[in-house]
Amino acid sequence: MDSRDIPSPLNAILAFLQPWHEAVADPAKAQEAVLHRLLTIYAQTEYGAQYGAAQIETINDYRRAFPIATYDDYKPLIRRVMAGEIGLLLNEEPVGWAITRGTTQGESKFIPMTPTDLRMRVSAGRAMLNYVATTGRFDLFQGVNLNLNFPSVVGTVRVGEREVEYGYSSGIYTRFVSTQTPIRSVPSQDEIDVLGGGKTQADWDARFELAYQKAKGENVTLVGGVATTAVLFGRYLRRRHGIYPKELWKVQIATLGSVPGINTVYVPALHALYGPIAIREIYGTTEGMFGQQRDEKRAWVPNYDLFFFEVQTRSGLKMLHEMHPGEMGSLVVSTPILPRYRIGDRILAVRPPYYRCIGREKWWTPLRYYWDEFRTFNLGRL
Repeated sequence: MDSRDIPSPLNAILAFLQPWHEAVADPAKAQEAVLHRLLTIYAQTEYGAQYGAAQIETINDYRRAFPIATYDDYKPLIRRVMAGEIGLLLNEEPVGWAITRGTTQGESKFIPMTPTDLRMRVSAGRAMLNYVATTGRFDLFQGVNLNLNFPSVVGTVRVGEREVEYGYSSGIYTRFVSTQTPIRSVPSQDEIDVLGGGKTQADWDARFELAYQKAKGENVTLVGGVATTAVLFGRYLRRRHGIYPKELWKVQIATLGSVPGINTVYVPALHALYGPIAIREIYGTTEGMFGQQRDEKRAWVPNYDLFFFEVQTRSGLKMLHEMHPGEMGSLVVSTPILPRYRIGDRILAVRPPYYRCIGREKWWTPLRYYWDEFRTFNLGRL
């Protein structure tokens, strides 16, 4: 092979990012393509066949045929899938069952994860790779990712005659696709899983100690996981070992998710603990990776090429990309598993293509968001 035919690292990164950037440039076109791809999947399931997925041609057809559904609506179907009726909602066998860290009416949600779903979750790496592409910091790949994700297996639940293992989506994702990422994770997900799924302070101290012991001699250039966990880990190091993460490692970037206000509320603590690192927010949930921060602007950009996004607003139902700056609404996302799923998150359009998830669907969520903007002197700025 001619050496000129071998792609450079930059070309490989740009090729990985290209579908995202093209979809952001023309979200209407991208969303049409995504819907047709999803309908092909839905047509292979009993739920999709019930609503005539194979006959649907337009977005309006889709809206007329498929109802918007919450987790409570899907819950009986999900329980049947767990009991063995795979084809009810899925067109392929699940590789794992994820539970939410939060609760729905006091009860964790169970969401199946399929091979297709896992391949789509690789999109979370777009935040880190876009950072490398725009800064030229390829030395990031010479280091390791400090893995602060949750366990991929925390227990089992009996459904009918089946015993089903479940864990957290971030851990399941890391365990299955870590071999496909360009940077090694320390500790490994298997090492985290060995410690079990306990939630006590002692359980978390054990996970943090594992991370410290495994990574203290490594060149940590990336920190990934839940924003609150990254802060708690930094405080643990200071309390237990008398050292800050910034004194151990020269971290370049943290890709963090799972809570609102990462770029405002959490920035002071993260910089105090880890130094002047770049921070990139991931908008990911148990149900999927829906967007990630693209640049220095402190909001995430949707994965228009992977998921179908609608929003219920005061002025009616619209596509996510049709929202006006300053407009809020409840996100309705279609994934390979869940058509027209009202996820329970309130979304704010900052300006195209930048959005923020400001919290759950509670009456006080906008009030808390605006208070946080005021007390952090952000005041809606990107």
